[in-house]
Amino acid sequence: MEEGTSQDTTGSRRSDRIKLNVGGKLFETTLSTIQSGGSDSLLAALSNRGPADHEPVFIDRDPEIFSVLLSLLRTNRLPSTARRFSKQELAEEALYYGIDAQLKSAMSPPPFVGIDASIVSTIRPASEGLPSTFTAAADDGSVWIAHGGQISSYDWNLIHAVTIRTHLDDINSVSRVWPEIAAVGSESDAGLHFYDFSGSRHVGSVHWIDSSDPRIFKARVNAITGSTNSVFASFYCPHRENCILEVDKSTLQIVTQLGRQSGNQAKNMVPGKLTWIPETGVVVGSAITSGAFGYSGYIRIWDPRSGEVVWETNEPGAGRSSRFGDSFSDVDVEVEGLTLFKLCSKSGDLAMADMRQLGDDPWIYLQEKNPSLASTGGGGNSVIHCYRGQVFVGREGNLEVWSRREDVKNEVDWQNGESVDLCRRNFVDKKEDSERGIVKKIEGGGDRLFVSREDVEGIEVWESSHSSGVISVL
Repeated sequence: MEEGTSQDTTGSRRSDRIKLNVGGKLFETTLSTIQSGGSDSLLAALSNRGPADHEPVFIDRDPEIFSVLLSLLRTNRLPSTARRFSKQELAEEALYYGIDAQLKSAMSPPPFVGIDASIVSTIRPASEGLPSTFTAAADDGSVWIAHGGQISSYDWNLIHAVTIRTHLDDINSVSRVWPEIAAVGSESDAGLHFYDFSGSRHVGSVHWIDSSDPRIFKARVNAITGSTNSVFASFYCPHRENCILEVDKSTLQIVTQLGRQSGNQAKNMVPGKLTWIPETGVVVGSAITSGAFGYSGYIRIWDPRSGEVVWETNEPGAGRSSRFGDSFSDVDVEVEGLTLFKLCSKSGDLAMADMRQLGDDPWIYLQEKNPSLASTGGGGNSVIHCYRGQVFVGREGNLEVWSRREDVKNEVDWQNGESVDLCRRNFVDKKEDSERGIVKKIEGGGDRLFVSREDVEGIEVWESSHSSGVISVL
């Protein structure tokens, strides 16, 4: 009886093994290992052979890369030998075997922490290397880069997927409205245009027209944002008339018109930045201009359901700022936290406002207690981007991040409109990074931060190291 049991166990162990001949090299592993790639993978399918078939399964592929992928299935990590191959080589082989999800998990960067981020690569499109704008996917860190009249798509692995040549000369705004479709606006061509990356084709256009008003012609797009069902785009005409159009995603038809105005004054300029707030269903828009007398502009919140403005502030001159005369040079929204942020043009101070408690003067100014890190003044030529509870600020060539202090309790005392030990400010970049050029745009996607600089080719890719610790953020 014991002998029979022993034989059954041995047979069971043998039946759990499988031999693979990959490109002439023999591999032996367990069925559980190759089935860990998922039931739909090629390897799992090859494991479903009859028990009498003991010949190695032949696969006409590269054995060296297969060795890397087999190690990935065993440990859920890539071995050091993976460095011998390019990301594209690994991605192509993983896709062939049907284990691309496992490779993506192993190759994806760790959770993004701004204070521990560094440049890992620079994406340079093959032609027209100076990017005019870009947009990143929040879920996987893929990115679409506009350069000249073209848009190049790079996947989660930052491998070039496709380049679309549009009918536009210059692209100044691009937004991902579906996984494979971009909404595009141009400085030199009228209309909002939609392009499908999967088919590399133009799928439609939307124009702002008004037969009763001859001033409404050749309306161009300045900013784009999207909700689940709609696309919002700010249009402006040569005579400076402007508005925001809501466009239905499924039909590409105009649903409603918001905030029509004549932009002869700063408080009536076309919005240069739009943000959709899913939790409240409103659109936040801002417009900023600078001249001999400094910066001026507005922040305005529209409710598309009523078509009305539900809150606004104009700087300077509206009396809605406790620092009168120090108007903002850039604005952004922390969507998850329902928080507005602005950067003051003269002092360089960063201020925040809770969107749930907006009033005449909702701003709280963040303080930096460390004298060596305190702002030396001047917020001009600066940009803000809120991502994953962190606020990134590009000042000239410097890149910094504001995050919540680890040792501060949730209940924070506020005094005289200034935060007390709430946040800390850190430089993200090194000196050599800041000398690359003036930061023009910052955008987060997945666990990456993308940065473009004035007159510098390509888009910088920033990632945190795997040793980065978890911190509490805004």
